[in-house]
Amino acid sequence: MSALLSPEGLEQRLRDVGAQRYHDKHPFHVRLHAGGCTRGEVQAWALNRYTYQAHIPVKDAALIARTGSSDLRRAWRQRLVDHDGAEAGEGGVERWLRLCESLGLERADVLAFRGVLPATRFAVDAYVNFVRERSLLEAVASSLTELFSPTIIRNRVAGMLANYDFVSPESLAYFSARPEQARRDVEVALAYVTANARTPAEQEAVIAALEFKCDMLWAMLDALQHAYVEPGHIPPGAFVPEG
Repeated sequence: MSALLSPEGLEQRLRDVGAQRYHDKHPFHVRLHAGGCTRGEVQAWALNRYTYQAHIPVKDAALIARTGSSDLRRAWRQRLVDHDGAEAGEGGVERWLRLCESLGLERADVLAFRGVLPATRFAVDAYVNFVRERSLLEAVASSLTELFSPTIIRNRVAGMLANYDFVSPESLAYFSARPEQARRDVEVALAYVTANARTPAEQEAVIAALEFKCDMLWAMLDALQHAYVEPGHIPPGAFVPEG
């Protein structure tokens, strides 16, 4: 990219990344929403996704620790409350644990990441390390998959409630608060990125950071597809569905 994009132009380029790379297009996700997954496959998805959910506040705390801007710290720390809760037993991570329990997984196993696919561990670690090690601008930009999450959440809730008799509105409680939280978080991150990516090279780095995040989420679903759908090669030590 040789020319500097306007803030509106940069936002459009970021939205184009989602249109091309967001994981709502992955075959596993399409099956999940359409009711094509077995109970064991839904369990595997929830268990592996918990690894990602549990590390979101870890990467957010790492980002907060890196910035010298009190404005950004104040805005970003709300994410910690959203995921960890203001008190024990609250927050998005706890709600995801309850989803796993409602699907028949043992809470202790989920908390210990027992049975999680190796590729999931590598992907999540790569994301946390990206936020710790790359520029602050790239770290903030990598969170912007939230630009695309409200649509996938609506489709997920509607599809899973319509197609799986072992899923209830209570078990999907995690998703009730996320669209509004994501909208607020996007406002903060997008404003920061568009204000601070001041050169073509910085704008390209921002776009590449969002591509990396999309690729990371896609890779997690690739691992689920390979282990539990086709060809069905479950790695040693990974979760094995019953039946």
